[in-house]
Amino acid sequence: MSFLERIEERPGAAELRAESHRLLDLTSGATCVDVGCGAGHAVADLTAAGLKVTGVDADPEAIDAARIRVPEAMFHVAHSDDLPLEDASVDGYRAVRLLHLLEDPVPTVTEAWRVIRPGGHVVLGGQDYGFLLIDSSDQDLTDVVLLGLESRSVSPRAARSLRDLLLDAGFDEVEVVVHTEVVTDHGLLAGQLESAAAAAVEKALITQEDADGWLAEQADRGRRDRFLAILPTLLVTGRR
Repeated sequence: MSFLERIEERPGAAELRAESHRLLDLTSGATCVDVGCGAGHAVADLTAAGLKVTGVDADPEAIDAARIRVPEAMFHVAHSDDLPLEDASVDGYRAVRLLHLLEDPVPTVTEAWRVIRPGGHVVLGGQDYGFLLIDSSDQDLTDVVLLGLESRSVSPRAARSLRDLLLDAGFDEVEVVVHTEVVTDHGLLAGQLESAAAAAVEKALITQEDADGWLAEQADRGRRDRFLAILPTLLVTGRR
C-alpha cells in the first residue's frame, strides 16, 4: 500500500489521472468503474467531478484504504475478468496500471466490453517498461538494469498492445495518447532504482558490484542535480 500511495502522490500522477478522466468524456451523473483502483485516488477525483463511481481491485487491503478515502463510492474486491456488474451497466470504464500485471489481458478487455453501455468509453493505460529512460554515464548498463525492472512485472510491455486489444474487442474511435512525466528528483524514484538493480542481480544480468556502482552514480547525479528519468504512460481510449 505504501508503494501505491507513493506512485499516486508523485508529481505528475494527478495530471495523468486528469488526462484519463478527460478521455472518459463523462458528464456529471454518469456511471463509471475504475478497475484496479488501488487506494482510490482516481475514484476520489471522479467522484469529486460528480460521477457515480465503483472501484474494483483484487487486493482487499487496497479496497479497505479506498473505502476510507472515498466513503461515498461503491467498492468491490474482485478480479478484472469477473466484475460484479450487470451487462451494459456503466457509461465509462477506466483501468490504468493494471494490464502489466496480467498474463492474458483479453478476458479483462472482454469484460470491459460487457459492462460498458453502447456509446460509453473505455480508457486503458500503463507504462511500457521498454520506453523508460534514465540518464547515465553507462547507458548499456542502465539498459540492463531496466531489464531487471521489467522482470518484476508479468507483462512489462503490455501497454504497446492496448490499441490492438481495443480494436480486436470491437471498440471504435480508438485513440492513443502519451502522457510523459519528467523526473529530476532522485529521491522520488530511489526505491524503484534499488528494486530494479536488485532484480537485475537476481536474474544474473549484472553483478552486485555493477549494481552498487550504478546506484551510487544515480545518487551522485541526484546530489548534483543531474538526475533525469523520463516515464511515458500510454493511455488508449475507445467507444463501445
